[in-house]
Amino acid sequence: MIQELAGSNKVVGAKQVRRALRDGRAARLYMAVDADPRLLQPLVQEAVNRQIPVSQVPSMKELGASCGIAVGAAVAVLLK
Repeated sequence: MIQELAGSNKVVGAKQVRRALRDGRAARLYMAVDADPRLLQPLVQEAVNRQIPVSQVPSMKELGASCGIAVGAAVAVLLK
């Protein structure tokens, strides 16, 4: 489990992550390795362009659990 994501200073899900990246509120992007690459690619590219570190998580289930939600998550962002 990723302890950084256990707190409330995060957003989960592609739409919220995209908004946080564009607003400059993102500190680190977490992506699930088993998520759909078509969903992840534009978000990872945005993070790279803005020089935001990207971390991989082995599964959507693990990322969702780290975020404190009962379902899997493809992406999450730790906020500044």
